[in-house]
Amino acid sequence: MQLGSDFIRALMQLTEERNLSQSIILGSIEAALASAYKKYKEKNLEPEVKIDGETGDISIMEIRRVVDEVRNPDAEITSEDAAILGFPGLVEGDVVKTEVEIAPESFGRIAAQTARQVIIQRLKDAEREIIFNEFSERVGDLVNGVVFKAENDQILVRISERTEAMLPREERINGENYELGSRMKFYLLDVRQTTRGPRIVVSRTHPGLLRRLMELEIPEIRDGVVEIHGIVREAGARAKVAVTTLDPNVDPVGACVGNGGSRIKTISNELNGEKIDVVIWSDDPLQYIRNTLSPAKVVRVEPVLEQEKSAKVFARPDQLSLAIGKAGQNVRLAARLTGWKVDINPLEAPEKDSMPTLQDLFEDIP
Repeated sequence: MQLGSDFIRALMQLTEERNLSQSIILGSIEAALASAYKKYKEKNLEPEVKIDGETGDISIMEIRRVVDEVRNPDAEITSEDAAILGFPGLVEGDVVKTEVEIAPESFGRIAAQTARQVIIQRLKDAEREIIFNEFSERVGDLVNGVVFKAENDQILVRISERTEAMLPREERINGENYELGSRMKFYLLDVRQTTRGPRIVVSRTHPGLLRRLMELEIPEIRDGVVEIHGIVREAGARAKVAVTTLDPNVDPVGACVGNGGSRIKTISNELNGEKIDVVIWSDDPLQYIRNTLSPAKVVRVEPVLEQEKSAKVFARPDQLSLAIGKAGQNVRLAARLTGWKVDINPLEAPEKDSMPTLQDLFEDIP
């Protein structure tokens, strides 16, 4: 039997609209017709349907497995009966396919409803599988999205024409507005397959978002000339990024900041005004601690011998509050970036009557 040229045109249109391959759609229709035929026959059989996507030709076959003793005559047959039907020499486990002549429109209303439900479900499953495969391979990437639902505690972001993602509360920047229609960049945090389709989670607070934005905005990082060694963030407030380079002709901090701060300002604006400190990474932990406390200028950094990865930092009184930062933010981020416990201490001023020592004269020099 043949579904005709109208079917072929409808198939091509469906392929374009759903952005699915022809084989997936044909497979869905074949499965639907098989279910409809089974419903129509009201028998415990296993039909097989094949559709030619070029001509619209359709074939329906009833499949029976060869067994020694038949328990289900709708799906089983003996080798002797198979030989009578023209299939000699079959053994247990072989199958017999018998083509039947029936038009799909003869299936009836119930069978047609069954076919429709199967097609819809199969297409949904196929679309979900494609979405899952596409985005599961992009975990850790930067994605563009538009906020299309922002009600109570639920914020949904459209990241493609047919794909939405969830922005949980813990992944949002404090104080940032997520108004309907807002276009933002997000970090693709997680993709999981569920019974209701892929569950995609994005983030605005993950350090990876800052890393991807720097790769996007700064050619030296994108090309590997400047390397990011570490990032810590208190999202929306402040971040610290440690960078280095093997090229002596490149200033890694200057490359990241840009002319007049243009590059880092662009990134900061994307992150709701988050202040970003770019510092030089060092394999000397004490020098690294000194660098990470920027923009404060510290006088001395000493290891605490009694404690592992612990250091005392001494700063002049006018630099003390800057080294600590608002509510301890600067020193807290420095400690997270270096992995050391950092204790900020005021540098005691020498007595007025005492002569300055060489150390006093040169203690401001790093």
